[in-house]
Amino acid sequence: MTRGSKKSRGRSQVSNIVVAAGGVVYRHGDIGPEIVLVARRRERLWALPKGRLEESETVEEAALREVLEETGLLTAIVGTLGTVNYSFMTSKGQHVDKTVHHFLLEPIGGNFDDHDDEFDHVGWYELYDAQRRLTHRNQLHILERVEELIVPRRRNY
Repeated sequence: MTRGSKKSRGRSQVSNIVVAAGGVVYRHGDIGPEIVLVARRRERLWALPKGRLEESETVEEAALREVLEETGLLTAIVGTLGTVNYSFMTSKGQHVDKTVHHFLLEPIGGNFDDHDDEFDHVGWYELYDAQRRLTHRNQLHILERVEELIVPRRRNY
């Protein structure tokens, strides 16, 4: 994490620049593609697994680590899905600019029972149901990219 300076209404404030990574774990289900969502039910938060990079970690390494921690699944990177950029204020009044790198991931091992306690629920959801549940709508383009990559195209004859 690096710090910079921003001017806001004539005064200087500290800005944090945060880089995070995560991914969309997918499989082919009975009625179509399914992806993993993590949730904190009390907060009504449904999200894609992600987290901050640790020191000297690449975005790919961070994505694999965070997905393993938050879902219990060991995964392999299949492709890149893009980034989500957003800003917010912390409860202490610090401005944060955040970039999250997302990867398309296939499960190669692990178990939901082994996820950490950051989220109280981890599960598979049909892609369109996941799009509906996703709390942060700025991530929808990531799921649309998943759809482009894994949903077979219909042929017009």
